Amino acid sequence: MEHAFDHLIVGAGMAGSAAALALREAAPDATIALIGGEAHRPYNRPPLSKALWKDGKEADIWRPIDEAGATLQLGRRAVSIDRQAHVVRDDAGDAWRYRKLLLATGGTPRRLPFGEHIVYLRTLDDYRRLRQAARGGARIAVIGGGFIGSEIAASLTTAGCRVTMLFPEATIGARAYPKALAESVSAYYLEKGVDVRAGVTVEGIAAGGALALSDGSLLAADAVVAGLGITPDVELAQAAGLEVDNGIVVDTHLRSSDPDIYAAGDVAAFPAAALGRRLRVEHENAAVTMGERAGRCMAGQDAPYDELPYFYSDLFDLGYEAVGTLDARLETVEQWVTPYREGVVYYLEGGRVRGVLLWNTWDQVGAARALIAAKGPFDAASVRGKLPKA
Repeated sequence: MEHAFDHLIVGAGMAGSAAALALREAAPDATIALIGGEAHRPYNRPPLSKALWKDGKEADIWRPIDEAGATLQLGRRAVSIDRQAHVVRDDAGDAWRYRKLLLATGGTPRRLPFGEHIVYLRTLDDYRRLRQAARGGARIAVIGGGFIGSEIAASLTTAGCRVTMLFPEATIGARAYPKALAESVSAYYLEKGVDVRAGVTVEGIAAGGALALSDGSLLAADAVVAGLGITPDVELAQAAGLEVDNGIVVDTHLRSSDPDIYAAGDVAAFPAAALGRRLRVEHENAAVTMGERAGRCMAGQDAPYDELPYFYSDLFDLGYEAVGTLDARLETVEQWVTPYREGVVYYLEGGRVRGVLLWNTWDQVGAARALIAAKGPFDAASVRGKLPKA
């Protein structure tokens, strides 16, 4: 079967749906289609590791895609792009003609080379599978001590599960937090009842289904969930000859190396002027805002993606928002109202602020963006006290 649309979006997630809504507003008479690999309509992903474990209200996660007036083709995956003919083909053999194309293909979870029953928390079906297992004090092993691992460990513990965290680093969040903060977070998780096993990894699955650990022990679990990050889904773009470098390379207007093909969300590597380098970000704010700007640009508006995205997390009673690069290898300057409970951490490199961690410090994202954009120079003495802004 052959279809023809003014605007075709491959990927029916947060970025794709945001683009469709923006396109409809900017181009009321345009024809729009989305191709999505999942069986579900577009939904917000953050609740999968946050809010759904508190209230279980799946009705609140759905994005308002009906307002886009778009054709929504679910359960299909695009398999090729003919750039010259402006045609995308899907895995059912259908051809989709387009005038402008957006690739919002997201990413695929990094997987361990064993354990077919491990849950990689990426989709609504993953959440439902884990939710089914996480009942009545279930024993859950969480592999990974980074963003997703720490978040889902907190949510599962709050939901009444007995959680064991396994990760190779010395502390939770070791790659992002200053050492003392990371140590405090690890101690906090222990206080909350999490069995934190730092420096321990999973080597395989033993007889009977227990996890074989690097310290020689076995760990029995009713379910195993892994948060190991994602790999951007660039295969479609790469096969079409688009420029790829840790994501689909785009300009400030989110155009790829083909002026009729755009990219947004987890898969897009965009120029971050404030950081002086290209960036690819796997968070909600980037997906939604980038999708919205891409939709407007596809409709012919001048809507550059010119802001630095932020992200946030909930860790039991702790929470934070962050902007820019959180890399513990950079110079970190800590500024605490209450040590490790409320404060700001600045990440410095070459006299510039490269990242800001707002730890239980709210309504400062705009000020943090401005600080990162400022030329400085900054050092530990001059940056301390710059935030929060009244």
